Amino acid sequence: MDFSKIRNYLFLGLLLLATVLFFYIIRPFAYPLFWAAVMANLFYPMFLRLERLIRHPNLSALIVIFIASIIILLPLTILGTLLVKESVELYGALNDNQGQISATIQQINRLARENSYLAALKINDAVFAEKITELGRLVVNFIFNAATDFTQNSFQFIAYFFITLYTMFFFVRDGEKILKKLMYLCPLGNRYETMLYKKFTSTTSATIKGVFLISALQGLCGGILFAAAGISGAAIWGIIMAALSVIPVTGAFVVWLPAGVIMLLLGNFTQGIIILAVGAVIISTIDNFLRPVVVGKDLQIHPLLILFSTLGGLLLFGLSGFVIGPIITALFLTFWQMYEEYYHQELTRN
Repeated sequence: MDFSKIRNYLFLGLLLLATVLFFYIIRPFAYPLFWAAVMANLFYPMFLRLERLIRHPNLSALIVIFIASIIILLPLTILGTLLVKESVELYGALNDNQGQISATIQQINRLARENSYLAALKINDAVFAEKITELGRLVVNFIFNAATDFTQNSFQFIAYFFITLYTMFFFVRDGEKILKKLMYLCPLGNRYETMLYKKFTSTTSATIKGVFLISALQGLCGGILFAAAGISGAAIWGIIMAALSVIPVTGAFVVWLPAGVIMLLLGNFTQGIIILAVGAVIISTIDNFLRPVVVGKDLQIHPLLILFSTLGGLLLFGLSGFVIGPIITALFLTFWQMYEEYYHQELTRN
């Protein structure tokens, strides 16, 4: 009996068990740890510049943490307050203007009857108006509940946010040492480990910059456009357009296009034409013009894979999934690239 093999197997088994137990213990903090790593990657260049000027790693890391917290908390506070205020007003408007909504639906339905294809559907005015109002209430209720849940669960948010910032401090300050240690322990080899690290950082940076900047611009333009057109709850619709911009293919046109068409059907030709023109010329082209500039060639993933990885990430991991999904896909493609390079001779031989 080879006791050296037994010792090796026993050691590796205990090592695997201890690792699994450790990850099980920190599992409740997976999202704060993930976002700490993402934010550390984004703010690490700032830390390097500050460290060269100040020559004090702890102080430089603290300044970076302070700047990051302001960048995150200020928009969240403004956005949460605006959401609660406008959702309450919009919900009240839906209840107070039930008769006006029914009349509007009847007018649209009357115009639709003039079209032979739409007339064949035999739409009931009362039922259609009720369903439209119910759908509006559902949307507003969802936004209102999400905003109130966020404020009611502020203690949990503050705790997770503090954990994220605390972890980010060490990731920023000691990130290079941690990375070198992980690369030393990983048996893949420095070349492949560097390839994985670069893919993670480039995908994270490209996703964050592309999603937040482009979505924010589309949502802002959409909200201003709806406010100028006199549409109630313009801020909420702007946020919805920004959220839809996260998902490839759909985009903000799911909101502004029906709004412009409805305005035209109601006889508000000026508002309708402006909404359709601004939506087509400005909002829809923001993604086409800015994404290549902002994202560049960092996110080298096929558009179809981006779509499914983003949707799958959102379904599995919630809000964090819009980043986690593309990262997993990028690492998946990188591993297959490593496989192709490592077994190149065997693959070409066949």
